[in-house]
This record gives sequence, C-alpha cells and structure tokens, in this order.
Amino acid sequence: MAAAKIKKGDRVIVLSGKDKGKTGDVTQALPRDGKVIVAGVNIHVRHTKPSQGDPQGGLVRSEAPMHASKVAHVTADGKPTRVRFETQDGKKVRVAVKTGEKVGG
Repeated sequence: MAAAKIKKGDRVIVLSGKDKGKTGDVTQALPRDGKVIVAGVNIHVRHTKPSQGDPQGGLVRSEAPMHASKVAHVTADGKPTRVRFETQDGKKVRVAVKTGEKVGG
C-alpha cells in the first residue's frame, strides 16, 4: 500500500535502521515487493573474486532495496510527511499531509 505513494524520483527520508535520518532520491520503486531503492542509502558490499571481466576483483558497493514503510516523503524544511490522494481538476494527485502541497509532478 505504501509503495504506491512512493515513486521513482521522490525525495525521501529514512525513518528506521542503520541509515536513519539520511535523505535521498528514489532511484527505483518495486511496488510488487513493497520496496524502494534510495540513492546513497542501505549500501551493501559484495566481495568479488578476480575474473576475466574484472581482473582486479575487490569490493563492489551498491544500494540494496529497503521496505517502503521505512521511508517517508520529505517536506521543504526536511521533515517527514505522509502522503494522501486528492482529486484536483478531475485528476488524482498526491498531496503532503503536513503542508498540503502537491508531491511530485
């Protein structure tokens, strides 16, 4: 349910976990799994052996998906807010609960 309110390109803040308080943009939304990938947040490290494609090997860092309930939209002052849907001019739009301003495009 929460995944539908968070879309690619949204600015979000992490509410819980090791990256609590960090903000970033959603690079990918996975609504079927209820997860999102946020730039610079929830970095995991994979140790790779040297191979023909990567002769050096070493550590590969990348963002891992996190549950959509762990993030919330950010208002202009940097505080988290929930999002609700409203109908404006016959179109369904996302609106920030705290400020009442339109979210996204």
